[in-house]
Amino acid sequence: MKYISFAIPCYNSQEYMANAIESILPGGEDVEIIIVNDGSKDRTSEIAHEYMEKYPSIIRVVDKENGGHGDAVNSGLSHAQGKYFKVVDSDDWVDRESLEKILALLHNLEEEQTTIDMLISNYVYEKVGATHKKVIHYRNVLPQDWVFKWDDIGHFRLDQYILMHSVIYRTDMLKLSQIHLPKHTFYVDNIYVYYPLPYVRKIYYLDVDFYRYYIGREDQSVNEKIMIKRLDQQIFVTKTMIDMYQLKDVNSKKLRQYMINYLAIMMTVSSILCIRSKSKENLEKKKELWEYLKKKDLKTFIKIRYGILGQTMNIPGKPGRKISSLAYSVARRLIGFN
Repeated sequence: MKYISFAIPCYNSQEYMANAIESILPGGEDVEIIIVNDGSKDRTSEIAHEYMEKYPSIIRVVDKENGGHGDAVNSGLSHAQGKYFKVVDSDDWVDRESLEKILALLHNLEEEQTTIDMLISNYVYEKVGATHKKVIHYRNVLPQDWVFKWDDIGHFRLDQYILMHSVIYRTDMLKLSQIHLPKHTFYVDNIYVYYPLPYVRKIYYLDVDFYRYYIGREDQSVNEKIMIKRLDQQIFVTKTMIDMYQLKDVNSKKLRQYMINYLAIMMTVSSILCIRSKSKENLEKKKELWEYLKKKDLKTFIKIRYGILGQTMNIPGKPGRKISSLAYSVARRLIGFN
């Protein structure tokens, strides 16, 4: 039995993909590694096939036309045979000791005939040049050492939301949810961690620093200048998330509040990029985005627009935009992204 299917989406990843693959290999026959070559133009496919020849019972290679990160995740999920599913980006890696603990936990759950929908663990910002590596943990929010439900969770801090890095989903649940990430679109990892949440019933948190999130390449999608260039995609992803649910219909009150807060962060990121671009056209896009939320889900709009983040992003005039940018800069240093 394969306990975890690890999908590694790769596009021109020849320089660093080996690190991601090697970090998962200690999982042995408990894991399968699906290397998804997303139409690379370098040696990515060649390297992937070399690994598959060396580890034929662990590694599979999917060569496909270029469709972007989300489409590569879709492809990895469609080929996954493991009970659980995890995405590891080709420039990131996982911690060996933590992997062993996660697999031991899944073995124990299997012996007890217990199935969970989502396993959460910590992740580390492996930021270039940073002497202190910021660890995002959930020990003040989530119960430990037992299977719990949404109504058992605490209050998440701003820098503490569940990202793709911190989540392992049950494969069949993901497939049942019919999640499908859009092609040729950046920032779809937000859809990946947001859309399945109402399908999740049983959760487990393991307090280990499992995922290592590399950050610092100039061409990285979370580099601020690149985010501004791709502003339309950020807005598209935010609108897609708005369209997914009328949040008043989400049964668990705590999950509903969590999803509202997550959407508030997405609205904030989109808004602040519009502001920092200093483009009149983008300021109009910001206004239109808030109108879009208002039209689609008025109750959620009111909660977000008149919450702390919403008010900060909508202070009128040039002084207001300066305050918004300052708030973003402070948050960026605190949270550690780009």
